[in-house]
This record gives sequence, structure tokens and C-alpha cells, in this order.
Amino acid sequence: MKDKITKEKLIKYLNITEKALKMAENNIDNKMKEDAEKILIMVRCYLSDAKHFEKQGDKVNAFGAINYAHGWLDCGARLGIFNVKDDKLFTVK
Repeated sequence: MKDKITKEKLIKYLNITEKALKMAENNIDNKMKEDAEKILIMVRCYLSDAKHFEKQGDKVNAFGAINYAHGWLDCGARLGIFNVKDDKLFTVK
């Protein structure tokens, strides 16, 4: 089912993003705390939106919001704002 956004797929990616968020929160570069907090606010907002959309039955926007949240985390990881090495949760080398 590659052309459907299922509840299971939403839960899977929501869990992955929440796990990545926790890792990012615990691995902030001390010199970049202000930038990190700006990113984390956006991530939390998009995750909240995703949960809201999912409760409304809007799987497309829920999935989109999850991907935006994770994109912010990946950006922080690539810029070195989050000192993370897990290449299963982040696009890091």
C-alpha cells in the first residue's frame, strides 16, 4: 500500500520523530542553544499539528506536519546544532 497513508504509517513516523526530538533535546551544542530552542519550538508545533490533524481524520495533513517536524530536526542535525550521530533518525554522515 504505497499510495495510502494508513494509521499505522502515521504512528510509525510520529514515533520516529518523537524519538528524534528527544535525542535532539538531549544533545544540543552549548554554543547554539538559542538556535536549538527556535528549531525545537517549530518541531513541537508541527508535532502538535500532526496529532490534531490525525484526530480530525486528516491523514494527509498529519503526515505532512510530521515530515515538516522531522525536516526541522534534520536541519539542526546537519548544521551541528544537535550533536547527534544516529543515521536512522537523522540525515547525518
